[in-house]
Amino acid sequence: MATNRRVSRVAELIKREVSQMLLNGIKDDRVGTGMVSVTDVDVSGDLQHAKIYVSIYGTDEAKVETMAGLKSATGYVRSELGARVRLRRTPEVIFLEDRSIERGNKVLALLNQLNHDRPPENLVAVEDSTDQNDDEFSE
Repeated sequence: MATNRRVSRVAELIKREVSQMLLNGIKDDRVGTGMVSVTDVDVSGDLQHAKIYVSIYGTDEAKVETMAGLKSATGYVRSELGARVRLRRTPEVIFLEDRSIERGNKVLALLNQLNHDRPPENLVAVEDSTDQNDDEFSE
């Protein structure tokens, strides 16, 4: 078992290398249909499995095509990781779509809508206390 520090260092290294591969290495046209970025990498404690979370910006069709392209490129990505990262065994790679940015945008839109739909707070008019005091003294 690797230590937590080692696991996090390997995850960051895999994230950096896969990001570079997405920019330059993967030649599949399907991967280029949507804008792809690696958001997170989860590596198992024994460093044998790596879940790579990717965020894809584009239409739903582009997302499906991109995920299919990434799935077909897992062998290439794993072999490149083996060449670039010095580990005894190269982890198995699984690409997963990260929808957290979409969920965050949806929550922000709902909050903005609630803020917009809420009626303005009733401002209580503060009576001028000097007028009341003047009435008391005039009697």
